[in-house]
Amino acid sequence: MLPKISIIIPTLNQAKFIEETIRSVLDQNYPNLELIVLDGGSTDGTLEILQKYDDSLTWISEPDKGQVDAINKGLRMVTGDVVAFLNSDDLYTPTTLMTVGKYFSDHPQANIVTGKCINIDQNGVETRSLIKFYKNFWLKLGIDSCLTVMDYVSQPSTFWRTELIHSIGFFDEQFHNAMDYDYWLRVSQKYKLKYIDQYLSKFRIYPSSITSSNSRAQYDDELRVASWYCTPVQLFIHKIHAEISCWIYENILNRK
Repeated sequence: MLPKISIIIPTLNQAKFIEETIRSVLDQNYPNLELIVLDGGSTDGTLEILQKYDDSLTWISEPDKGQVDAINKGLRMVTGDVVAFLNSDDLYTPTTLMTVGKYFSDHPQANIVTGKCINIDQNGVETRSLIKFYKNFWLKLGIDSCLTVMDYVSQPSTFWRTELIHSIGFFDEQFHNAMDYDYWLRVSQKYKLKYIDQYLSKFRIYPSSITSSNSRAQYDDELRVASWYCTPVQLFIHKIHAEISCWIYENILNRK
């Protein structure tokens, strides 16, 4: 029997992308789906789009304290067996939910699973393929201890059993730019991160996105997170890797 999958979409003023994101979930026709959209009070036409899907999803629009607060609100609402969150400018690939649902059904001992991710620009065209290949390399190695050195887990391609909320808790709101990295490390202290060798999502990168516009803050947050879990040697390697990665983002990728 396929598990019920709950998808949380946090959003704020993303009318340009959110309908495509919603459709990437609903068009999969997964038979046991719960879709929850948490809007922080958009004023750009997002609410009109959400109203079109009243019969297909649950949505709330009210002020919140940001993305992490919205995700945690959604985690408190979900009723599914498996949960994930998808940012309102990202997408699932067409067979993602069925692939994930069958994986959890066939692997009852699995608690969390991740897959591969494609980077796309604001027009949906694939970009930054080198990052994709780099993350894929580390994913296939399956060495969880390397997570303390680098975050190679793609957030939109990661799903976990809802029961983990009871043992792991919610996302830490102090890490606005690396709350998912902190969560993966917390989970990896107790559970094995499983891997599906398929592209499960598309992560959108464009000039005003967090990854493009705030790479230094993201890496600083990741360093703070890693310092809680790393040995001194691992932390030293993490710092070197972070500095190199940040330099590449600031001087090469973000200037294209």
